[in-house]
Amino acid sequence: MERKAYNTGKYALIASVASSFILVTIFAGLSLVVNSSRTIPLYSQVDIIAGMIFVFILSMIVAASVWPGLIEKTMENRQR
Repeated sequence: MERKAYNTGKYALIASVASSFILVTIFAGLSLVVNSSRTIPLYSQVDIIAGMIFVFILSMIVAASVWPGLIEKTMENRQR
């Protein structure tokens, strides 16, 4: 039982970090596209970096509450 809880936590952490990095990459890409399409940039580099940090923190909070439940259900279904 203890081993199962450790694996669930490890997989949840990996999934949370990976999904957060994907969202941060999408955010950075979209903000750079918006900035490059304008003659006068709408956002400074500091704004983009601060936004990336904000998106990462928020997505980690949400992912940390969603992924453990999904992984636990998946592990239970595999054992059946």
